[in-house]
Amino acid sequence: EVQLQASGGGLVQPGGSLRLACAASGFTFGSVSMSWVRQAPGKRPEWVSTMDPGSRRYYEDSVKGRFTISRDNVKNTLYLQMNSLKPEDTAVYYCETKDGFRGQGTQVTVSS
Repeated sequence: EVQLQASGGGLVQPGGSLRLACAASGFTFGSVSMSWVRQAPGKRPEWVSTMDPGSRRYYEDSVKGRFTISRDNVKNTLYLQMNSLKPEDTAVYYCETKDGFRGQGTQVTVSS
């Protein structure tokens, strides 16, 4: 059974940082591309970043230079380091497999 559990969210002031983690199980994590997506209240899900098995990284334009995706294929964990956070980054963040399986998300709120 595929399982994805995101953690690390919270309330942070504008300009602050958070590091999200996504623990994966039930599939060969190191062999698949993994992504972060987010969904703000009342909005459609938005792709944020992808990291493929070859360690290539891709970012949505609004997070380039501020967010960094990484993975630990021994711990089967995907990470998202988020710096210089803005109020518009407020959303529930999910990790997602290439097939579109999305686990439980973690809330990120950026507010003063």
